[in-house]
Amino acid sequence: MVRSEAFDFVSPELDRLVRLGMAGKLEVELTLWQRHTVWFDARMDTARLTQVLAFSKGAYVLDGRPLPEGPSSLTLERVAWTLEKRPEPGARYEVRISVRLHVVTAASLGRVAAWLTQGKQAPGDEGNTLTGTVLLRSVAEDLARGASARCDVTRPP
Repeated sequence: MVRSEAFDFVSPELDRLVRLGMAGKLEVELTLWQRHTVWFDARMDTARLTQVLAFSKGAYVLDGRPLPEGPSSLTLERVAWTLEKRPEPGARYEVRISVRLHVVTAASLGRVAAWLTQGKQAPGDEGNTLTGTVLLRSVAEDLARGASARCDVTRPP
């Protein structure tokens, strides 16, 4: 069973956007690895979760669950794995986690840009669609935050 938390994960700019009513998409990937001393580590299983961070009725919620401490401590969804066979004595495991928060995506910025320009291109900009897409992606990446960590698995006594 893995219960993960992300601390001080939301930047002031992302906080401002979420408070203005934009939802944040939190993508979490957890991978269980068996550690080997001499050879490469072996991937045992992977779980991917998507959660929504929003600001509603004066408080932060993560998938509809209130966050009393606000975005400073995000308690993420629990993940449970069942191994196919019982671990050998002395076997070592590790959990690797990757968390990414997107508040604004390139697609949403593209829709906003189309709405602002009413779908019209400026004269002479017919060939700049790719440049516009790259620019929108760049802005969207600036409005995202990611982190990763790893933790050794401990067996209960």
